[in-house]
Amino acid sequence: MSAIVVAPLARIAEMAVRHRSREMISLIAKEQAFHRPAVISAERHLLLGMNDITFAGTGGLVAPQEAHVQAIIDFAITWDRSAPLLIHCWMGVSRSPAAALIAALAVYPEEDDVLLVRRLRSASPHATPNARLIQIGDQMLGRDGRLMEAIRAIGRGADADGNAPFVLTLDEPVS
Repeated sequence: MSAIVVAPLARIAEMAVRHRSREMISLIAKEQAFHRPAVISAERHLLLGMNDITFAGTGGLVAPQEAHVQAIIDFAITWDRSAPLLIHCWMGVSRSPAAALIAALAVYPEEDDVLLVRRLRSASPHATPNARLIQIGDQMLGRDGRLMEAIRAIGRGADADGNAPFVLTLDEPVS
């Protein structure tokens, strides 16, 4: 079974070891420093500098861009799926769940958006995927608004303490 592990920054080493992840996507502000877990090779670590905002032009903050989403898609397509892909942001609530959905649909384009998003909500009552990443991903993956609509249908997640990693399975359909 293919899976994507979504985690807050504070738990990436633990999650990488627990799930035997060897590949990782980091979505964090440019100035944030952190150490890549030793089990993740530098060649299979995608680092994307962006802030958790939904529109461009917010002071010195970096909004998610098409180039970021294209990098997620390209990285996901080359993920060998023999071990879970680890995706993280600062809290594991907004940017990384959005990136997980984009990666899942890049790898399995036949996946039903509604079922995938319901699986996300079932795995994490706290996830509130970044709307800008979702909008760009929806367009770039040719989802014709289905991904955005599925996200709107589940609504905002519950308040989170930023310490709740989760696993998004990709091979098991939701009933």
